[in-house]
Amino acid sequence: MKKIMKFIKKWLTVVFVVLVIGVVGFAIYAYEPSIELMPAGSQPNFEPEVIERGRLMAAAGNCASCHTAAGGPPYAGNYAMPTDFGTIFSTNITPDREQGIGGWSPAAFLRAMRTGVDREGNHLYPAFPYNHYAKMTEADILSIYAYIMTQVEPAQVAQKPNQLPFPFNQRYLQAGWKLVSVDLKPYQTDPQQSAVWNRGAYLVEGVTHCGACHTPRNVIGAEQNDKKFAGAAVDGWSAPALTADNESLLPWSAADYSTYLKTGATRLHGVAAGPMAPVVHAGLQKLPDEELQAMGVYLADLSGNGLTEAATNDIIGASLEQNKPRQSYRWDTGERLYATACAACHYNVEQIAEGRPDLGINSAVHLHQPDNLIQVILDGLDNESGITGVVMPGFRDALNDQEVALIVGYLRATRTDKKPWPELTKKVSEIRDLYP
Repeated sequence: MKKIMKFIKKWLTVVFVVLVIGVVGFAIYAYEPSIELMPAGSQPNFEPEVIERGRLMAAAGNCASCHTAAGGPPYAGNYAMPTDFGTIFSTNITPDREQGIGGWSPAAFLRAMRTGVDREGNHLYPAFPYNHYAKMTEADILSIYAYIMTQVEPAQVAQKPNQLPFPFNQRYLQAGWKLVSVDLKPYQTDPQQSAVWNRGAYLVEGVTHCGACHTPRNVIGAEQNDKKFAGAAVDGWSAPALTADNESLLPWSAADYSTYLKTGATRLHGVAAGPMAPVVHAGLQKLPDEELQAMGVYLADLSGNGLTEAATNDIIGASLEQNKPRQSYRWDTGERLYATACAACHYNVEQIAEGRPDLGINSAVHLHQPDNLIQVILDGLDNESGITGVVMPGFRDALNDQEVALIVGYLRATRTDKKPWPELTKKVSEIRDLYP
């Protein structure tokens, strides 16, 4: 018995020593030193072209949208970001020295963007997509710094405390998360591809962080790199796959993508709505045409589109023919509701009007989930979404859950060859309640 107890004691001691060594080792690994405050008045001087480049990069990264609360000063933070682990509030990145980053040196800003560690050495939560910004060049990152420090108004707005339970509120644990979840290497040019393709890849993979929304995440909230751009759920909407698995009836061409990113709409695919609307209208459309064209080239290559023009025209023709109002609407409630509420704008006769998509080839009707179609029917599109000058009324107060479900089910059944969406009335009710 004594030998057994001695053996157990020995191994408990070994386990304890190993645990202590592991904890100490992790603490050393997780530790990041503080970077001294930049003395007041010592801000570097920036050339106008650097500041202008920073303005474009900040727009491409949609920085203002995520760092501005509703009704708050631009870039002053407190934009709420609900996650599966709790709510995170964005930080104040105005050049205010007390509440913002006015005392941050270029080195501190660069470290935050590339490694997700703030000036004081705190690990940042991955709601801030530093894993994408890490792919940017140092010059592009510091151009954003130049823009913020010279063109953004300082705002003394304190950050709201994050609403994260233990242990997710322990920032040092993010060091371990990074170790197993992210690649922080800068973008590497692919010599097998053209300069335009590489430029598009650099923008899509880096500053515009498209994968942050269009890539599914695993149980610890990390992007699943083996399913990059495979599509994901975002705030009650579906961010569609940007690969060949995209469920649109017509593949997206490079021109489709660049037009969509510039205007918020394409003739064949519909309009930017929900979380995508500010990405376009507050950000990407400010980029030069050549940048958007490069993104289009890369995204089209990701999706591997390959339909001929003749095949495309056949699909469009069939959809336009199917869209004609029929007498059967008198007996089919879904079709009757569509004819009275929707057809006046969406029946395009022989041509498709931009901003008034043909619903037989519209992306939302072909997705795996009906969320996007339901959201648009309930709340429509205002002047800040879709395409400038074209609005769609919302039917939240005009149609009940069953009526919206009937329209959605009718479109799915008559405009696609996909399986029906199940329990549509329940789904409409859930979306109506979750996103009032």
